[in-house]
Amino acid sequence: MDTTAATPFSTLIRTASHEQHTEAETTTFMGDLLGGRLGVDAYTRYTEQLWFVYQALEEGAQALRNDPVAGPFIQSELMRTAELERDLAHLRGADWREGLEPLPATAAYAARVAECARTWPAGYIAHHYTRYLGDLSGGQIIRDKAERTWGFARKGDGVRFYVFEGITNPASFKRGYRELLDAVDVDDLEKQRIIDECKQAFTLNTAVFRELGEVFPLSA
Repeated sequence: MDTTAATPFSTLIRTASHEQHTEAETTTFMGDLLGGRLGVDAYTRYTEQLWFVYQALEEGAQALRNDPVAGPFIQSELMRTAELERDLAHLRGADWREGLEPLPATAAYAARVAECARTWPAGYIAHHYTRYLGDLSGGQIIRDKAERTWGFARKGDGVRFYVFEGITNPASFKRGYRELLDAVDVDDLEKQRIIDECKQAFTLNTAVFRELGEVFPLSA
């Protein structure tokens, strides 16, 4: 218990969820996407799925702005929905909403995010952390690969989801974000619940990748 008390919460949450994080990053679909072995249609479908998750994440954020636990994490410069919609208009055309449906795994993921936003602000933090810090880190690798593989303009339409115009120094921003995690005012039991929810968030994300992998299998 003393060791846990001495370890920053941001470190605990990162190390405890490392296995689930790695599993999400190393799915066949993500490997094929980043390896340039899939077409732009697979990237488009992935972007569509992100839209459903961020709809839940950011609609839920509005009611949490004044929450003592989750409120400090709600920062406008992180919001991604508008950028996702611009990317989808580029990828699918002006009528991009027509026929847009979540995969079953995506629907389950978005539903869990929305549930946490409604009923458990501390749990919402777990989803906020896994999404936005991921976008600022590994997401930049996806942007670079997408630009190179499918010819999107650098930081332009098609990859705007990964471009944080309001964050001029990502490294500094991430340090500040980790300080917010370290300052979360909940007891050790609740911190463990947040860590468990963080693991679940990665598991839900992995399930989306696996279903995308079934939609876009590489030919033998």
